[in-house]
Amino acid sequence: MSIETRDIHFSYGKIRALSGVSLDLGEGAVGLLGPNGAGKSTLLRILLGFLSPERGEGKVLGHDIRRDKASIRKLVGYMPEDDCLVPGMDAVTFTSYFGELSGMPRQEAMKRAHEVLFYAGLGESRYRLLETYSAGMKQRLKLAQALVHDPQLVFLDEPTSNLDPRGRQEILDLIKDIATSKGIQVLISSHILADIESICSYVVILNKGELAAQGRLEDLREVKFSLYEVKIKGDGAPFGKRLESLGCRLEETEDKILKIYMPQGVDRMEIFRAAVACGIQVRQFIKSRTSLEDLFARAVGVD
Repeated sequence: MSIETRDIHFSYGKIRALSGVSLDLGEGAVGLLGPNGAGKSTLLRILLGFLSPERGEGKVLGHDIRRDKASIRKLVGYMPEDDCLVPGMDAVTFTSYFGELSGMPRQEAMKRAHEVLFYAGLGESRYRLLETYSAGMKQRLKLAQALVHDPQLVFLDEPTSNLDPRGRQEILDLIKDIATSKGIQVLISSHILADIESICSYVVILNKGELAAQGRLEDLREVKFSLYEVKIKGDGAPFGKRLESLGCRLEETEDKILKIYMPQGVDRMEIFRAAVACGIQVRQFIKSRTSLEDLFARAVGVD
């Protein structure tokens, strides 16, 4: 396992940030999800050794999060959510500086800085001052500095924030390449569910400092319900109430498609029985693939 934690607790004064978080994360791209204040950034800082847990233990790439903080930072790259730029520096100087901070000799750090800046699409602008960079260029630069020391694992905190659709897709393509072609393990913290769904096969969901769900995305989608998309003709109110009495959750889309989330153990024929009993017609019936948005809403208790 690349990341293992057992019963991690942490508070900021009286505010409980993490409560009993236990994880076993292996290779590949992992998505870290949760509402604002769920504890995502706190967990990343603990894994990086920036914070020490009040209780619990953990390892990152086999190194203890309490005793081996320097070793962890040599093996792990970190792309923070907030800008960490130094005015007056150009990109290549900035990136090589972070390589030196990770323990690389100066010449090697400079050589590697040029390589990762070209990889991130900043080769032609690597001598420009950082304060002249656009939002998209700053995100690429933060990704480059996370890769400069050739880490085995990278933590990406909101890597597509403040980007337009094209810039967002370009960053996502880079992250996919890192996780697949480069063989680097990736942990992505993001509030954009579509980004996680496009890259990650494994997700961790935090809510109010506690672990709400973790596992393979395909497995979690099928744990508690099946999703059916239905179009009906007639009065949908009694039809909906009948299905809700069976434990189903219903949503109506803008184009009048009724999404029915059916718990395990409930026969899908109950939809047709309810239609007959309520005197309505079923005009469309499709078993749909549940999305990460559905899973997230269920895990954190959002309707």
